[in-house]
Amino acid sequence: MLRSALKLALIQRSVALYNFKEGVRPSLASVVRLNQQHYASTAAKTQERDVEPEAEKPTKPKVVQEKVEAEVEAAPSAGTKSFGFGMFMGQVAPEQVFPFPEVLDEEQKEFLQMLVDPVDKFFQEQNDALKNDMIEKVDDPTMQGLKEMGAFGLQVPQKLGGLGLSNTQYARLVEIVGEYDLGVGITLGAHQSIGFKGILIAGNPEQKAKYLPKLATGETVAAFCLTEPASGSDASSIKTRAVLSDDGKHFILNGGKIWISNGGLAEIFTVFAQTPLPDGKGGTKDKVTAFIVERSFGGVTNGPPEKKMGIKASNTAEVYFEDVKIPLENVLGEVGGGFKIAMHILNNGRFGMAAALSGTMKGVIKKAADHAAARTQFGEKIHKFGAIQEKLARMAMMQYVTESMAYMISANMDQGSKDFQLEAAISKIYGSEAAWFATDEAIQILGGMGYMRDCGVERVMRDLRIFRIFEGTNDILRLFVALTGIQFAGKNLQELQRALKNPLSNMGVITAAATKRIKRKLGLSSGPSLQQYVDPSLSSQSTQVSKAIDQFGGTIEDVLMKHGKKIIEQQFLLKRVADAAIDIYGMVAVLSRASRSIQRGDKTADYEKMICTVFCNEASERVTSNLATATSGKDDFKLMRDIAEEVVQKNQVVQDHPLGF
Repeated sequence: MLRSALKLALIQRSVALYNFKEGVRPSLASVVRLNQQHYASTAAKTQERDVEPEAEKPTKPKVVQEKVEAEVEAAPSAGTKSFGFGMFMGQVAPEQVFPFPEVLDEEQKEFLQMLVDPVDKFFQEQNDALKNDMIEKVDDPTMQGLKEMGAFGLQVPQKLGGLGLSNTQYARLVEIVGEYDLGVGITLGAHQSIGFKGILIAGNPEQKAKYLPKLATGETVAAFCLTEPASGSDASSIKTRAVLSDDGKHFILNGGKIWISNGGLAEIFTVFAQTPLPDGKGGTKDKVTAFIVERSFGGVTNGPPEKKMGIKASNTAEVYFEDVKIPLENVLGEVGGGFKIAMHILNNGRFGMAAALSGTMKGVIKKAADHAAARTQFGEKIHKFGAIQEKLARMAMMQYVTESMAYMISANMDQGSKDFQLEAAISKIYGSEAAWFATDEAIQILGGMGYMRDCGVERVMRDLRIFRIFEGTNDILRLFVALTGIQFAGKNLQELQRALKNPLSNMGVITAAATKRIKRKLGLSSGPSLQQYVDPSLSSQSTQVSKAIDQFGGTIEDVLMKHGKKIIEQQFLLKRVADAAIDIYGMVAVLSRASRSIQRGDKTADYEKMICTVFCNEASERVTSNLATATSGKDDFKLMRDIAEEVVQKNQVVQDHPLGF
């Protein structure tokens, strides 16, 4: 009887997961459209795509495919080494996280050490962040100095005039930039992290040879042109168009882009535009194509610099394209393959943001700690007060987590990993929110002094606000993390699906899955063991991580069974799933790094152990809470939805004033 019940439960689970796997390919665009349709019914809508179901097949559920351009990247195969994807299956993929990866050889370390001190000295002595903020540009001597140092071509191969840095070396230098001046950081990042990154990773040899040498020296500056007035997170809805000329020798580009970093400085633009392609039915269908556009082509203009809350030193402007003739050889990648290139560029650059923000946190922690050590109130140095101690401890802990994530991901990339999109998105979310928290707390510790311009922290606060918005808003990236991971989980339960078709021959697989599920439900499962990978002194933290991963995998199965392909509509739930994933990855990153420090006998090993202990204690509690909320179907979700609906309908707060007028 029990065996029959278990088999039925497993069949139900398998069908639910199969329906999700085959029934929908979740997309950022579709998620955003659902959100817009629900909360902004009076706003202009992105044009609806048709949905065409395939013919019903007797052997498997009906397949429904959304016709959208912007899809969540295809999930990797079951053999991926990505820890991020593995945890959605309740599994540990240890290779990329244990031991903490070290990828620099002695020559690379020596070269990097030769760069670190001069770059740090340059930002301390020559760059004036307050001045840059006031004049709303990077002053000319600083720009020239950056070019002379090679800062405009950090990852361009040396044979093409750059420094040829690895991702890990690059992370170390942008960390320094992030500590001193995020405005300069955006100027450099917009140029190389996204501006010409497409040429670097998708360009052909001729394109690289033509453009990268001048870009590496800063003789020409690059910009990344994707965002438009009607398309922010929904990149597939861009309106800029490129049509093949009558003679077939050029694409003719028309349209405009907004909020383009370096838009007023750039000579080279990576531009994304809709291009009509044959649809195989005698008509055409628009697909996004990436182009390398030179200002010298003619027809390229820009608006005045935008007035911004922060990162004022960086140039941000609208860019317009009017009948721009683009040679065929300036197509980047394949015609119609632009969206994948855009996503690859953004995924590739996010780890650098985490590295830069870990540097930002270092800077504000220094100022806060210095003030706390010097300031006396009520007869005591304020660092003796528990309220201040908790602030400093959390700031330091969050900086350590961000730094650990950044260098784990950069090392994975240097080791050749291709499946780092989840980890990179997680690091961007966590780093941008941690830096905001740390800077806010630094101002609180500094008191009135922190609020003053000359202190420099209020500028950092203004600069930081954009990091939760650009290169993928944190809200959209949370949905990306959750949906991409869930898609992977649904795709990779095929073994169980196949086993259930022939249960007598696969009783071992079925029994193992059933036993695992029962243990989870009874609270007896301890999850995949990490003991062999961590220092024995961190065994309790290792157990916390193992249980969190096991709980997480079980929750993913549960929400798929409950919601099936409608999971993309459950944004309240998906946010909790993403938050749990972020905490689990953070736990693994600090557990791995602290274990390495203890085993090597590093002088900061005890300090790192304390950070690991506190973070894992708190993160494991957050994971449990978020997963419980995700599966409970709280009525609060519906109430919040209804509250938001009323606010949107009234376009203001809804309640009457307490005074009645």
